[in-house]
Amino acid sequence: MGNMGIWQLLIIAVIVILLFGTKKLRSLGGDLGGAVKGFKNAMSSEDEKKSLEENSSDLANTSAAATEKKPESKDKEQA
Repeated sequence: MGNMGIWQLLIIAVIVILLFGTKKLRSLGGDLGGAVKGFKNAMSSEDEKKSLEENSSDLANTSAAATEKKPESKDKEQA
């Protein structure tokens, strides 16, 4: 009873096409595709922002550690 075969799906598809028409379905598909692309772009830009923030904090930590090491090396050179 819960299994839908290929024939049931085809009948449903024909009914939907007859009710809405191909032009409305095509525009609906285009709108849905545009929404999905927009969502993916927004998610990827958020990921890029996070990775840039992580990289900048890692760079700041590395540069801070490097500046701490420089005075030690100067002391060794002077001795």
